[in-house]
Amino acid sequence: MVNRRLRAAMEAKFGAGKAILLMGARQVGKTTLIKTLMKGVDEVLFLTGDDPDVQALFEQMSSTRLKHIVGRSKFVVIDEAQRIKNIGTNLKLITDQLPEVQLIATGSSSFDLSNQVNEPLTGRKWEYRMYPLSFAEMVAHHGLLNEKRLIPHRLVYGYYPDVVSHAGSEKEILKQLSDSYLYKDILMWEQVKKPERLLKLLQALSYQVGSQVSYAELGQMCGLDAKTIEKYLTLLEQCFVVFRLGSFSRNLRNELKNSRKIYFYDNGIRNALIANFSIAEKRTDIGALWENFLVSERKKRLEYEQLWCRCWFWRTTNQKEIDYVEESDGAIQAFEFKWNAAAKYKTPKSFMEAYQGCTFAVVSPDNVEDFLLNTEGI
Repeated sequence: MVNRRLRAAMEAKFGAGKAILLMGARQVGKTTLIKTLMKGVDEVLFLTGDDPDVQALFEQMSSTRLKHIVGRSKFVVIDEAQRIKNIGTNLKLITDQLPEVQLIATGSSSFDLSNQVNEPLTGRKWEYRMYPLSFAEMVAHHGLLNEKRLIPHRLVYGYYPDVVSHAGSEKEILKQLSDSYLYKDILMWEQVKKPERLLKLLQALSYQVGSQVSYAELGQMCGLDAKTIEKYLTLLEQCFVVFRLGSFSRNLRNELKNSRKIYFYDNGIRNALIANFSIAEKRTDIGALWENFLVSERKKRLEYEQLWCRCWFWRTTNQKEIDYVEESDGAIQAFEFKWNAAAKYKTPKSFMEAYQGCTFAVVSPDNVEDFLLNTEGI
């Protein structure tokens, strides 16, 4: 299953004279997408950054040698490019010296790849992000009714391609991903000296999905100082495991200004970290699972549809809150997430008065398609 929207966006950039970078966690289908893009294309040079000989090849690359290696290839693909030292300089060399060649590079840890290529490739790259399968992709695959019926399953096992395509083996696959493979790039990085503390941090974050997090509190739970917690969180973000959502604050004195929530890109990974695969109907954390699902799916939608907006949650010191707030072109949309469509909810009057003209909606399984599929908003 290939993300059609992402594929079309990347194909449209072929021959534009810039490198194409595809970022995303391991095992989300980056290599499959690239191979689909290259299907039927002649003269493709495909290199894998995980191979030691490929890493050695780029250690002392020159323009003369580069031309001999590329030869008559019209496309050069470097998979897992973050494993190659000084990859940014090498990508710039290919882009500058061989403008007729379309360069495509993938990476599963942006703390290596983006940091190395941003300066060398300034003005020379298009960058895209790929996530686990999305609600929208699965709807396109087998229809809205079928996917809505499967939402309780997705809340527990998530959307990793192998998980979706191997019914009955979800737990085993997620265990392998959460044990080591997903964090391979972080654990190999020299600044992570205590991997067991990293796992404790991930487990602590799993239990706090949908809640405000305190770096100091997380540090006490994991035996790390607040500065190290922030560093690890940054690494986890750059490896596409978690992402942060800040607090919306503009008009009211009692609004929380520097708080944050942390979500997982995939519910299955979150549940694997705490070894809880109980069915949705028996979960005590169903509200947190529903919130994580909606926020992560909305993030995918915004990325793939290239909808530019800023995202937050909102809360005051007297515990008034809204789960999710977006602002785009000056318009503010606020959303509350309820797994039980019949649950009563009263919109915070102070928010509606402070931000007049904003829209508000409750998102439940009954109307989830409006939030995740409707390009005009809910």
